This record gives sequence, C-alpha cells and structure tokens, in this order.
Amino acid sequence: MSCIRGSPLYDPICEAPADWGAVQDRLAVLAVRYGAMRSREIRRRLDRAGVAPEDVRDRAGLAAIPVLAKDDLPALQAAEPPFGGMLAVPVGSLRRVYRSPGPINDPEGRRDDFWRMAPAVWAAGFRPDDVVLNTFSYHLTPGGMMLDSGLRAVGCAVIPGGVRNTSAQIDAAYAAGATGYTGTPQFLLTLLERAREAGRKLPFRRALVTGAPLPPPLRARLQDEFGVDVYQSYGTADAGTIGHECEAKDGWHVSIEIVVEVLAPGDHRPAAEGEAGQVVVTSPNEVYPLVRLGTGDLSAWNREPCACGRTSPRLAGFWGRVGEGVKVKGMFVHPRELAGALARNPAVARYQAVVTEGADGHDVLTVRVEAAHGAALGEGEVAALAARIRAAVKVRAGVEVVEAGTIGDAAGRVVDRRG
Repeated sequence: MSCIRGSPLYDPICEAPADWGAVQDRLAVLAVRYGAMRSREIRRRLDRAGVAPEDVRDRAGLAAIPVLAKDDLPALQAAEPPFGGMLAVPVGSLRRVYRSPGPINDPEGRRDDFWRMAPAVWAAGFRPDDVVLNTFSYHLTPGGMMLDSGLRAVGCAVIPGGVRNTSAQIDAAYAAGATGYTGTPQFLLTLLERAREAGRKLPFRRALVTGAPLPPPLRARLQDEFGVDVYQSYGTADAGTIGHECEAKDGWHVSIEIVVEVLAPGDHRPAAEGEAGQVVVTSPNEVYPLVRLGTGDLSAWNREPCACGRTSPRLAGFWGRVGEGVKVKGMFVHPRELAGALARNPAVARYQAVVTEGADGHDVLTVRVEAAHGAALGEGEVAALAARIRAAVKVRAGVEVVEAGTIGDAAGRVVDRRG
C-alpha cells in the first residue's frame, strides 16, 4: 500500500506516528496557545476557568478547561455574529460561509481539503480517476463541499448531485459510469432500488457514507444484494473529519490532526475503556481553532490493535446523542427550530417530533401535534404545518394529529426511536 507524503492524500497506515500520545500532547498545547491568541471565545473560557495558556503542557492539561457544548453555539453566535468570537481570521479571508441547522454558521478556510476528508476517502478505496456521485447538499450546509474537497484531493471526478432529484441523479451516475458514491446510506439504498425498478444497475462499487446510522443489516444488504462495499466516516462541520473506517471496518480511526477525548456525560471525567461518553474535540485549526468542543455524539474507545495495521486509536462507532439535536437523513433536527415553526401557531397546543427507522432502513420523521382547544387541523392546515417544518429543519416530515393529552407536558420535543 503506497503513501503520498507531503499532501492531504496519504494512507494513514504509513503516516500514523509510533508515539501517538506525544503528537496529541503537542496538538493540545498548540490549540490552546493559538486559540488564546486568536479566538475571543477560547480566551474568555480560559479566563473564567483561571487557566493561563502556558498552564496546559499536554492533553491532560485540557481537563482544567470547561467543555463548550455544540448546542450552545447558536446562542453564542447570535450574541456575537457571525461566529461567536471563535473565528481566528477575518471573515473576508474565508473561502465560504455556511449555515447549518441549529442554526450554526460554519467557516471554510482557503486551505485545500479544509475538513481533512482525503484520508477517509483514500481509506475507503477511492483512487485517482474514480467517478463519484456526491449526494450531500451543496446549498448553505457544508456537507457537499466537505466530501467534494476530499474526493478532489484524491483525484476523483465528482458528480455534484446534492439532495433529492433521485431520477436525475441515477441518470447522471449511469451516464458517467460512476464507480463510487458519497452520502447517507439510506439514500444510497434508494438510488439502487429505484435504478433496479427502472431496469438499470448502477455501477457503484464502493461508497463512503456519513450523516446517518449504518445498521449492520443495511450494510449487509448494500454489500450482498447490490455489490457495494460500504465504508463510514465521522465528522462535523466545525471539527472536520474526526474518524473513519479502514478495510477492517472495526471502528473509526481518529484523525491525526486533532485531539479526541471521550468524556462521561454529566461529570466530564474520561470514560473508562468501553464506556459510552461524549466525543470532545480539540483542534489547532488555523481558521477555526477549537478547545474542548463537545459534539453531543456518544461513542467509546476501542484500543485493540486493528487488523489493518494502523496505529491510531479508534472510536467504537455512533452510540447516540447527549445534546438536543438529532440527526435525520444527514441533517440535525433541533427542538428550537421546531419551536420556531410550531410554538407560535395558535392552532397547535403541543407537538413532538419522533424519529423512527422504516422497514427499508430509511429515517422517518413524524411530528405529532395536538390541536389547541377549539381549533381544527384539517388537511390544508396539516399540509401547511408540514411545509413550515420542512422549511425550518430542512427535512421532509409527516404530520400526525393526535388526541388532546397524548403528548405530556414533560415529553421531549425530539425523540429518537431508531434501534
């Protein structure tokens, strides 16, 4: 297996350091010291904790700094737009500015493959001259460009499919002989099934999926029924790629350029081996440095040697969420966005979004609503509610009108009932 050194395109089996801990210590020190100089948010958090930048001499020193929850970013950015004092460079020096559900503004710097996707793309088996259909959104949210930049760094030709337009995407992939796919695993299944119904066999041989759970039965079906070798990557718009699968498909190898902690929810102590904890990221990114950003995602460490030979530690996979947001079809659905669409509607007394997994493995979002006393929710009103919800959360939802008293006062506004 070859390595291409000195560029974003490298094989982590060759690049992972022998002393991973020493590299993590250096990254932690750099992130704190650079962040203290360039990020007002990091400086304020250090001051409140009584921590001087020079006090942090290794990754263990991060424990003195409070975790910043990702769910706090919308309020932080609203108070100090557009990035809540977290940006280390002038806004005008960015390549692009995105707006993710939350809402959260996300920067893209001018460095190629800004989110470090190339290692995940390479580990999934994509190579120069592969043609890949990228089905993440290129509109406002950064998912499309995140994958696009990694694919282009490897040398792939990209079909910028974006979301929806299933028939057109099948036509484009078929015409170009696309051998690869990037997107959610559920949409991959949709494309393959729709193509088969039309008497076509898409030429996909491999896929890199993210943004939604990949249950083992769905992975097995994509492999056995359609012949697609599926790999996972894991990351966020703010932290970039956090981990990715190798050919062993036994957890996510942590990115070489960031510090990852897995902290027990509530007390923020390091989670024990195999114990679920929140993934917390520290990154000395020159544009958007992060110090202990809590992603809200739950995972655990898997420190057993990997059969692929890579020396990086691995996360065990996605084990749920601790924050408010729930990812549906690759997009976060937040209670505050539902509130913006429904809370001020006088015809709606209570509401609750429920995420389930359909029989075909697809995410299903249903918003249950109780009509206010004396109000009627007919077909027209329900359709209007569905349109408002879709505009707010960027995901199509079914609206189910339920009897008064069905949704309790203490019921969660977003409930995840998948697996």
